[in-house]
Formats: sequence, structure tokens, C-alpha cells
Amino acid sequence: MTGAGAVAIAPDPGDTGGDLRTVLGVERSVCGNRWVDRLDRAAHQSALAIAQQNDIPEIVARVVAGRGVLPEQVSEYLDPSVRTLMPDPSRLTDMDAAAARIADAVQSGEKVAIFGDYDVDGATSAALLARFLRFNGIDPAIHIPDRIIEGYGPNEQAIAALADAGASLLVTVDCGSTSHEALAYARSRGLDVVVIDHHQIGTDLPPAAAVVNPNRQDDLSGQGHLAAVGVVFLAVVAANRTLRERGWYGSRRPPELLGWLDLVALGTVADVVPLIGLNRAYVRKGLVALRNRLSVGLNALADASRLNEPPDTYHLGFLLGPRINAGGRVGDAALGVRLLLSGDGAEAAEIAGVLDRLNRERQDIEAAILAEAMAMVDVDPASQTRSVLVVHSDRDWHPGVIGLVAARIKERFARPAFAISIGADGLGTGSGRSIAGVDLGSAVRSAVAEKLLVKGGGHAMAAGLTVERGRIPALQEFLEERLRASVAAVDQRTLRIDAVLTAGGATVDVLKALEAAGPFGSGNPQPRFAFPAHRLSYAEATEQGHVRATLSSPDGGRLKSIAFRAAGTPLGDALLSGRQETVHAAGNLRIDRWGGREAVQLQLKDLAVPAGR
Repeated sequence: MTGAGAVAIAPDPGDTGGDLRTVLGVERSVCGNRWVDRLDRAAHQSALAIAQQNDIPEIVARVVAGRGVLPEQVSEYLDPSVRTLMPDPSRLTDMDAAAARIADAVQSGEKVAIFGDYDVDGATSAALLARFLRFNGIDPAIHIPDRIIEGYGPNEQAIAALADAGASLLVTVDCGSTSHEALAYARSRGLDVVVIDHHQIGTDLPPAAAVVNPNRQDDLSGQGHLAAVGVVFLAVVAANRTLRERGWYGSRRPPELLGWLDLVALGTVADVVPLIGLNRAYVRKGLVALRNRLSVGLNALADASRLNEPPDTYHLGFLLGPRINAGGRVGDAALGVRLLLSGDGAEAAEIAGVLDRLNRERQDIEAAILAEAMAMVDVDPASQTRSVLVVHSDRDWHPGVIGLVAARIKERFARPAFAISIGADGLGTGSGRSIAGVDLGSAVRSAVAEKLLVKGGGHAMAAGLTVERGRIPALQEFLEERLRASVAAVDQRTLRIDAVLTAGGATVDVLKALEAAGPFGSGNPQPRFAFPAHRLSYAEATEQGHVRATLSSPDGGRLKSIAFRAAGTPLGDALLSGRQETVHAAGNLRIDRWGGREAVQLQLKDLAVPAGR
């Protein structure tokens, strides 16, 4: 059964498995979307088989089938196991060499330096490797570069300081794959280098004892979807195994590595990599570790974030992650790692408080720049037809928030977007965000090869670049030409619906049943539901630019709803002008546990006018 008030979308008898059928007859919503059933005829049949064979609610079976899971794969999907899904780390190219070099450093008591990135993936990667080394008696030096002064990746000045401090092994995490000159300098200073990364990389490798990157051209592990912290976890497993085989632990117990998956879950979600395969298991088990509240630093951050409920992917992505990122964006980039490694409650609380304050500052800076950037898009007629949006300014756009600005533009216009801040030297620092199905990292690497960029790189969904002011128009045209076809192939004006519900059918029990299909995020989309012919009994804008609303169904049910950052958008305008009207609504559901009470909240994504209204 789908549950009280829940309605599965019946397949069209004429559907032969091709085009998806329209839901509630919505061909064009207020946001310009066509609403379609996520399941074609074959997937409908698969959902029925999944429900019957596994004795699970039909609505859960629909969500599972809608993510391409076959009936014979359901058991593994509903209970993803790290031990089952994790490959032998040795399948990653250069992993054995990396593990051996790290084990050598542990056994000989070498001075190890870790060079990380300034985002959450970099911070969690550095903290995870440091936890492992500390467990084995090595207190590594950790360097997180200043985003504005040093920029991304290893640099000679930082490496020189680490070498002068006595380091003999440098491990780069979430960076280093394209740092040829900096790592050549490290070698000249007598440092061995191990690179552990996940960013896209060509065939030209940097000079290092090992380059572990599942996106290497010669890596056949099939783990290219991992965040850097996921790759670091595999490296820690490999190094731990090497130490065990060498008899390092003797009668001592080796570390309980699965207890460290809290860091892996946080970095994986924050880096917006696909929650498929091993990533799903990492996050599912990492959330369990987080809920056990074993990390002093993460506990302090949860308290500073006013998080008083069991964390889920929403909290990782929108509460904890942004606060760790805030240090690298507008403050001290090393604060995040210090917090994650802290074992002192007072110290952790102090750092978490600083990160919380920096996050509020970041929000204010972002809002001002975003308003200016959105105005640029709105007044430029060419923006209406471009496949890729590029905005730039030399008016002190803070480089630490341009990635967030690009993300907001991408969300609003459903197209890849870049925001570029131009400095006094005429060089622009840019950050881009993509839509599913459009590989931004590859396009940026091609722009580097074409000499359009000073430097650049990234992965499919996010990229960074440095460009001369005068080259920006040529870059815009290059990206347009390169990505036009792939953007056109992605139907961003289609809203996929998993099931139709009523306000009365959207219950806490239904959502708890759906948790079995999670965790949800990039690559494993959160279920989206349509609510037919509901009365919009309340709608009001908030000071933060959101729109709160209440939907009432004919069966007497009421559903509190919110449309984030909707004020001034077609969705927000439709909500505020449609009070007491009957509407079709669509969005994602989550359990709101504010004040210790559980209630269902709809996160509104779209609205449509019923036919004949």
C-alpha cells in the first residue's frame, strides 16, 4: 500500500516504455516545467515486483524503481554495506605504492606533512588522514592554503616552509593532480610526495611517488564518483592493512576505521558527488557514526548550528558543511581541520562559534554579490538564449563566495554558470557549477589546453579557473560552443514526480518508510511528490527571502510548506498572489523536528494552475 492519502501514478496503457507521461496534466507550470512521472511502463512493473517480493510499501518501491534499481538488487540497495561495496583498495592505480610509503613513514617515525584543499572535502580528507597518523604516533603538519592569497593547490612557498620544518613526506589530499611545478619543487627539496585526489586529470602526471586518483586515465577501479575523502578512506584502509601485514600493531588493536566514517559522510555530501554505490554506503554508515556523537569537534559544530535532531544529508549539506566552508571562504582556512581534529570540548566550542559567526558574514557577503550578479543576467538579452551563463565584476566580489553565487545562478536558470571576480592585476578568479549531465571540469581543462585560461580544473559538477580579463568573452564563446549540445540534451524543464499524495497522506510514518531508500542527494535524488488541487490557505514572505505557505487538501489535511529563496521568483510570486486559490503543488518532503515534535514539511519546488481554473 502507498499509505493513507497516497496515490501511485498509474501507467498509461498506451505507454510502451518510451516518453514519460504527464502528471496531473501539467504541461507548463509557473516555473515553466512539464511534470512527468519518473517511472516509465517498465519501471512501473519493476516497482510492483519490488513491493511484492520485498514486502515494502508501494510508495517506497516506486522510489527505489525510479532510481534504476532492479528487483534482484533491492536488498543490497536498502542496506548498503561498506564492506560489501568497497573494492580492494589495490584496484586503484598506485594505491599499493601510496600505502607502502605512508606505512614506511609510520614505522620510521618520519615527519609527515598534509596539504589539503580549503573546502569541506579537503578539510575532512586532511582530518581523516591525520586521525590515522595520530593513532599511529605521527603528529603531521597540516597546511590548508589561504583561498585568496595562495589559491588552490600546493605552492612553492608553503612547501618550502614544510620542508624547512623537517617534513620528508608530503601527502596532498583533494588537490595535487595537476600541480606539476609545485611538486617538482617538493622533490627538489628532498620530499617524497603522495597525491590522493579525485579531480579530473589528463595523461600527464605530476612528479610523485604515487598519484592515487580514480579519475586517472589509466585507473580501472570504477570509483571515479568518490569524493576525495572517500579516496583517502581507501588509502587509510590500504595503509592500515600494510601495517598489519608487517606486524606493526603486534598485540595492539588497530584503529576502528568504520567509526571514522562521520568525516567521510560529511565530505561526500558537501562535495555534491553522486550518492551511488560506495558513496551511499559511506554516507549511510557515516550518519550512524554522527548520531553516536563520538566526535568532539562535530558535536560542537552541531551545537553551534542549533542542530538538535538526528543529522541527515540535509544537515550535512546545509548546516554543518557551510560552517566548515566559511573558514576557507571568509576567514582562516585551517579552522575546519582544527575543529575536526579537536579533542578538547572548550577549544572545539570556541572554534565552532567562530565558524558560525564567519558563516553569517559569508551569507551577508553572498547576498550582496548575488543581487548584483542576478541583475547582470536579467538585463542582458543574450542571457536568455545562452547555454552557459558567465558573470564577472571587478567591484570587489569576494573570491570566497563566487562559487556559491554561481550555484545560485545555476539553480535559478537551470544552466551551468560561472562567477568571476577580477582583481586589480586584471586576473579573474572564477568558480563554476553545473547541472546533471553536463561535464564542467572537462570543458575547463579543454579551455586550459586552448590557452584561454591561465589555469583551471575540477570535476563534472564544479570547476575553478583563473582567466585574464580580456579573455573572458572568448571563454564565454568557447564554453557556449563546447557545452551547448550537452545542455540541450538535458531537459531541465521537466520536473520528475515519484508519486501523487494529499496533505493528509504526507505523514511522518510515510517519510520514515522512505528513509530506507536514502540517503538522498546528488545522483540519488530526493523523492518528489505532487499534491493535486490543494487550497493555498496561507502564504507569506520571510525576511530571509523565503516564502512560507500552508496547503489544505479536501480530506481535511494541512501541510506546512516553504519555498527557499523564492521571493521575487515566479514560484514566490505565484504563492503570494494565489492565497485561497486551488493549485497543484510539487516538492520534497522532510521531517521537521523543531521543538522536539515531529511534523512533515513540504519544500516547495513548483506550482501549477489546475486545468479549468
